[in-house]
Parts: sequence; structure tokens; C-alpha cells
Amino acid sequence: MNTSSSSSLRSYVVIPARLGSTRLSRKMLLAETGRTLIEHTYAAACGAKKPRGVIVATDSPIISEIIQQTGGNAMMTSPECASGTDRVAEVAAALPEADILVNLQGDEPEMAASAVDQVIELLEQNPHMPMATLATPLRSAEQLANPACVKVVFDEAGRALYFSRSQIPFIREAEDLDLEAEPPLFYQHLGIYAYRRDFLLELASWPPSRMELAERLEQLRVLERGHAIAVGVTAHNSSGIDTPEDYAEFVNRWRRAA
Repeated sequence: MNTSSSSSLRSYVVIPARLGSTRLSRKMLLAETGRTLIEHTYAAACGAKKPRGVIVATDSPIISEIIQQTGGNAMMTSPECASGTDRVAEVAAALPEADILVNLQGDEPEMAASAVDQVIELLEQNPHMPMATLATPLRSAEQLANPACVKVVFDEAGRALYFSRSQIPFIREAEDLDLEAEPPLFYQHLGIYAYRRDFLLELASWPPSRMELAERLEQLRVLERGHAIAVGVTAHNSSGIDTPEDYAEFVNRWRRAA
């Protein structure tokens, strides 16, 4: 992490991390690699060059203590926060000096540091865009059919048209389905966002939208309100850890790389 970033826009990474989780109990504290999942994600974010700081936003004194004991920064947020976005917004409210806030999910330990820098650059290079995110080409038929894998389509200017847990675009004729097409037909959405601070605070005040509630995807609230989301494409694929199987696969990859 570069604490003396040359960018005129001051950016911070905020990692929302709640202790409770539905599909994988207390996943932030899983530590089969020798350190907790939240520590892995924090370390990944600290590898980025642009942010001036990395902060874990949590409702758990246990998570806060783990991060602080390793020399990191943590901020306690309200247990009433309904989403990770709300936690990031709570930190943003306490950081008036911030221009850009990056929301990196706590269960994304393999997010590349370059991806953090890339999503910040999208807002630096597009001053009219209030929000940005990343996507990667989707080449797996299994993932294309998996509702846990969020898909995104965007226009020629790189602005999001829609996010869905379903296959988008839908290929009417089965023989036209080409997972190796260039440019790619399908893109997987990655679990990272960058927001301009004022826009994030406004977003957190809006009630959930109809499509958001249907798909359980917060970013749809932005599109339904008529705001643009810049989408950058990266070759780096990072999947969040939602299930015991996801965590086991992460541990195996970590051991092979160690």
C-alpha cells in the first residue's frame, strides 16, 4: 500500500466483515492456513499502490482485535448495518478527507492488488462516473449456470446494463452458445466496488429496489435509480468464499502456492 499516493484523489479500501454468515458459519475466523480469512483479504488489499489506507469495518470485537493485533486498522460499525455497503458508508462518514472508497468484500482473499488499483483508476479516469466495478471473462458452462456466480453485461462505453444471477445474455439457440468467443459473450462480476464518497453516502440512504430484492444484488439499486456504473475488465478471476467447499478449494490453492 502506498501511503503517499501521487493521485489527487484520496482513496481508501474498506473491507466489510461481519462475524455472522449464513452459509459458512464465522467464516472470517477460519484459519486452516495459519491465519484467518479476514487477514488474508486485508493483506491482499495492502498490496495495492493507490489507496492511502485499508480499514476493516466490522460488528465484531473479535475481528477488530485480530486486525489490530497484526498492525492493521479496524473500525467498529453498527450491528444494525443491513449490508456491506452500509458498513462502508459508515466508515466513509467518518472519513471526510476521502474522495474514493473501495468496497472489498471480506471473503475475497484472492482479489489481486492490481484489481484494487484498477477500480480506483476507473473513477480517476472517468470523472463523470459515480461508481465502478470489475468483471472477468466467463468461460465455464458450470459457472454460467451457477446462481452464486453473478454475471454482468455492459455497453461499448463500459457502462453496466444489468447484473444477474441468471445467464445474461441469454442465447436463444443452443448451438450459438460459444464460451470461447472473442470478444467474450459472458462476464463474471467480481466482488469489488469503488464509489465517490458523496455518492456512497447518498446510496446508503436509498431503500432497496425491486430488482435488488429479487436478485439479492445491491448494485441493481444504482441502475434502477438511473445512475451509471463503470465496468473494467480484468483477466484475474477471484471468487468469494461462501461455502465450505469454496474455503476448502482456497486452502488447497494456498497450500500449493506456499
